Amino acid sequence: MKRVMYHTQERRHVRLKTPIICMRSNAWLGYGYYFWYDEIDAIHWGHNSKKQTGYFEVYKADIECDNVLDTVFNEENYTFWKKQIEKAAQHIMQKTGIRTTLKEINQYFQERASWSDVADGILFQDLPNSEDLLVTDFNYRKRIQLVAYKLDIVSNFAFHDEWKCNKD
Repeated sequence: MKRVMYHTQERRHVRLKTPIICMRSNAWLGYGYYFWYDEIDAIHWGHNSKKQTGYFEVYKADIECDNVLDTVFNEENYTFWKKQIEKAAQHIMQKTGIRTTLKEINQYFQERASWSDVADGILFQDLPNSEDLLVTDFNYRKRIQLVAYKLDIVSNFAFHDEWKCNKD
């Protein structure tokens, strides 16, 4: 199954032909190409995290999700994913004696058994804390991201729109 998703980056002199890989050590799902399920989350991310040039761009792509670990809509995938995170966290906590950080979890999977060994990507969700929700103090909408570990699951990558960053 293909899903249309959105990739956010700072505006550059030349439009992107492919998504940019995230190599941050604190990236939620490790190194990969990150996409948003909803355009509104891609725009929100741009306003809050892509301010370097004063403008950001959102790109649109089709993502092939047949071999993606779907922790959002598939209960079996979610249960597997949660168990793997908890197993890794317990292993790290036994060695360090303190609560595990996201950076340590990502490093653990990169060194021992990365998610890319299991799937071409992961679909993940958290709850947005944003002003765009229609009901006050009720985060009813999922904020869904996908990390693609393999660029070949991304097709029809194209410029979608551009915004000026909000002033802080």
